[in-house]
Amino acid sequence: MSELSAAATLQALPYALPECGNARVVLFAMRRMGAHGLSDARAAHALFTAFGEAFRRPLTLIRALMADMAANAAAPIAIAPCCCARMTPSEQVLLSILARVETRVESARLLMQDLLGQRHVDGVLASAAAVAAAFADEGRPVSL
Repeated sequence: MSELSAAATLQALPYALPECGNARVVLFAMRRMGAHGLSDARAAHALFTAFGEAFRRPLTLIRALMADMAANAAAPIAIAPCCCARMTPSEQVLLSILARVETRVESARLLMQDLLGQRHVDGVLASAAAVAAAFADEGRPVSL
């Protein structure tokens, strides 16, 4: 890899993957749904593998969050392919929102406003809180 392509990669994907396995599951599901649609079988399989029989709630809520973000974003939200070992700034922000939405709501709201490029984000923030709660309720909280 040349110096130029390495620098371009680090600029486009400046963040390392999260150490938290739960955050990695969310990231994988979001990347698959973003690239292949909300009904992606591999995203569903990843959640089934992580949650067992309790996979339906987190799967449905991640689908709802992805749909809400797509409907409310003022600009495209950059996601990387599933094989990337690094994250885009948008992915890092979204995982930060999920990690703090239950404990630091105002901070999560500001991050969501920046991510979506608009001020009114309460509906999308509620979707993010539901995803975070679904993971936490199954003993798999998202952290960074």
